[in-house]
Amino acid sequence: MKNVKVIIWGMGAMGSGMAKMLMKKKGVDVVGAIDIGDKIGKPIFEVLGEEFPNNENIKISTAEDAITEKAADIVLLCTDSFTVKAFDKIKKIVKNKINVITSAEEMAFPMAQNPALAEQLDKLAKENGVSILGTGINPGLIMDVLVLVMTGACEDIKHITSRRVNSLSPFGKAVMEEQGIGISVEEFEQGKKDGTLAGHVGFPESMLMIAKALGVELDTVKQSMDAIVTDVDRVAPYGEAKAGAVAGVSMKASGIKDGKELIAMDHPQQIEPEQVGVQTGDYVIIDGNPQVNLVNSPEIEGGVGTIAMCVNMIPQTINARPGLVSMIDLPIPHAILGDFRDQIHEEAKIV
Repeated sequence: MKNVKVIIWGMGAMGSGMAKMLMKKKGVDVVGAIDIGDKIGKPIFEVLGEEFPNNENIKISTAEDAITEKAADIVLLCTDSFTVKAFDKIKKIVKNKINVITSAEEMAFPMAQNPALAEQLDKLAKENGVSILGTGINPGLIMDVLVLVMTGACEDIKHITSRRVNSLSPFGKAVMEEQGIGISVEEFEQGKKDGTLAGHVGFPESMLMIAKALGVELDTVKQSMDAIVTDVDRVAPYGEAKAGAVAGVSMKASGIKDGKELIAMDHPQQIEPEQVGVQTGDYVIIDGNPQVNLVNSPEIEGGVGTIAMCVNMIPQTINARPGLVSMIDLPIPHAILGDFRDQIHEEAKIV
């Protein structure tokens, strides 16, 4: 069987990390990389800052040049957070009969907020015999899939709390802007008011993914967003916050069923939390039979976690039925220590 061929679209912090991870793996080749601006035409090793023996030093190109019919088995799309912004890129990939995994948070369960676009993507993927998956560390694993795994031991559930206290430091400039890192409190409140600040993207997606898997319908999902203001200067690789500025966002969500909260989500995230004594961690607390109190501290690091989730879900996505799929439609995520080709089903053709 031929090696699995991968194109990476978006050579920022996440895309570059995926390229580095793939180049250390067996049975998979990075055959294309896409970006914009002055990265176009540069050898990928120059952008990655290191060389990988036995890997081709391909040049970064435009989407028009790289995305052609069956140019790869799968594209890892690492450019957007929102379904509406990722839609045209996914459409282009799918029309060229290539599977796609995107780190766009809303694409983890796009039917939550964009049902019409989700239906279009599902239809288009089925017509072209390929699959579309949105995943990452969150949504995609910590605050939804991990929760569902733990409910597997429950006879009954009264209430679920999913909490993730994490560092934003590994993420790129796009995430820094979405969180308002470095801006004033006044600017934060204005951005919150006019909708230009996203904060964490994915609560409705995680909530409705959990609800669908449990077989229940939520009446509504409520969200709140507050600034985390730093009293010390903080500097991360892709963003910084001076004392008195915004260093992160505290997000909460509540999933209501029959007038009562069924699911609570608590997600404070900031750059360099250790500078102010904040202990990161991931928590699943289930009031049910039996009781569940899962604690992982410090957090599963978000940068490498997102990179690994997208890379490790390549076989499951290639093997999946054609159409738009989510993490609850596919086999469980797991690391791949051996040959990627061994994970691909015989009936799932690779080019």
